[in-house]
Order: sequence, then C-alpha cells, then structure tokens
Amino acid sequence: MADFDDRDVVAAAIAGDRNAFAALLRRHYDRIHGIAWQLTGSRADADDIAQDVCCILAEKLGDFRGDAKFTTWLCSIVFNACREFRRKRSAFTRFTDRLSVMAGLAKSPDGRDLYDKIWVENAIARLKPELRDTAVLVAGQQLTHAEAAEILGVAEATISWRMYEIRRQVGAKPAADD
Repeated sequence: MADFDDRDVVAAAIAGDRNAFAALLRRHYDRIHGIAWQLTGSRADADDIAQDVCCILAEKLGDFRGDAKFTTWLCSIVFNACREFRRKRSAFTRFTDRLSVMAGLAKSPDGRDLYDKIWVENAIARLKPELRDTAVLVAGQQLTHAEAAEILGVAEATISWRMYEIRRQVGAKPAADD
C-alpha cells in the first residue's frame, strides 16, 4: 500500500480492505497525534485523542466524499475531537472546582487567584483559542488558508486576518510590570 496515493488507499479501505485501513492509520497516525498534541499541549491527552480519532475514522471513513484532500478531511476530524475533548475537560474541571469549594477542600477563588489563573493561561497560550487553532493548522500543519478555513468553518479571509493577528501578537513585546 505504500506505493499507492491516499485516494487509492481510502477507496480500498472504504471497500472493506482491512490492510488498506491499517495502512491509512500507519500513514497518518503521526499527523493525528501531532495535531492533537499541538492543540492540547499534552502528550497524554494527545495519546487519548489520537486513539479516539482512529476509532472515529473507522466509523466515518465511509462518509469521505473526496471533495477535499483526505488530509484536510482528517485534520478536521482531529480538530473536532480536540474541541470536544477541551469542552468535556473544561466542564469537568469547573464541576470539580465547584465541588471542592462546596466540600471545603478548597477556598473560593478571590480576585487575585482569578487574575493569577488568567495570567498563567495567557502566558502559556498567548493566543485566543481561535488564533491558536489557526496557528496550529496553518503554521504547525502547513495547511493552506483555504484548507484551514474549511476545517474551522470560516472564510479564507478570516484565516488570513487571524494569521496577521498572530504575527502581530507574537511579535509584540510583553508589557513590563509596574
């Protein structure tokens, strides 16, 4: 299968060829894991997401129509899996934080705690999620603006503006503390 391009391997996998599906996973697993790692910042989370995406791919491969490149379609599946993972993780974290306060295991956050949390998150992420997601797809995965726009469900011009904004923010010097 190594000599065949993605279209041929995908077609064979859709037709039920297990070897073709396995070849497809081997061929694209590093990309799946890499995107998940870039979007979550955690190797453990990327491992979980990559495993989920492999299962999702088995279920959804028959839905691939070939309107886009397979890699673009695959990136959108990984991106959506990461988005869902973050949503679930965020909801669980909020729940456990509230539960800890209610159980007396933690104090309610005061203004300074909230400020510190926001500052740390910004220092790590440095970009809004939509900008971080755009940067991962365009700079990290080297997708075209059109491919990233398709995955993110926005206009290509929006991707161009986001990349401009990313360059502006990353190039800006951090403000000095008073």
